[in-house]
Amino acid sequence: MGCGGQGKRERTDAELLAAHVAGDRHAFGELFLRHQRQLHRLARLTTRSPEDAEDALQDAMLSAHRGAGAFRQDAAVGSWLHRIVVNACLDRLRRAKARPTAPLEDIYPVADRTAQVETAILVQRALMRLPVEQRAAIVAVDMQGYSIADTARLLGVAQGTVKSRCARGRVRLAELLGYLDTGTRATSDQA
Repeated sequence: MGCGGQGKRERTDAELLAAHVAGDRHAFGELFLRHQRQLHRLARLTTRSPEDAEDALQDAMLSAHRGAGAFRQDAAVGSWLHRIVVNACLDRLRRAKARPTAPLEDIYPVADRTAQVETAILVQRALMRLPVEQRAAIVAVDMQGYSIADTARLLGVAQGTVKSRCARGRVRLAELLGYLDTGTRATSDQA
């Protein structure tokens, strides 16, 4: 009578690698699981980045899987895997050094348009406080780029009327928005 737990003997690394080369679909997985913790730690220490370590380990295991037939029995399988992982890490580090990365904001700068939007809102509010006739003249001439003559035709008034409405509207806007030029009101509001 034998003891209950003494079934199959555990295969050595060399036997697992030979079985993989011979076509055993599960042998390489078993070999990898046996060494996974040490190889992952090695990759992590070599690359100093969890993402690079994962990628390098994956590259190394693909390389070992494909190149298992070329393994020479002059070294331990664990040492062979170790060397493949180190080489994959070094390859990854060399490629990263050859293609330095920059943050996206350095490559494609995105302007902070907050001040412009705030100014546009303030101007819009100030425009709404002007009398309708002045607002229409200023929008047509100063914002839409129409000439005085074209604006006079659009509004059905004399050119002199357009000029005076624009002048009075600009003065009123300057009063309403004057703190934008000097910064005095904005500064005193923040104090």
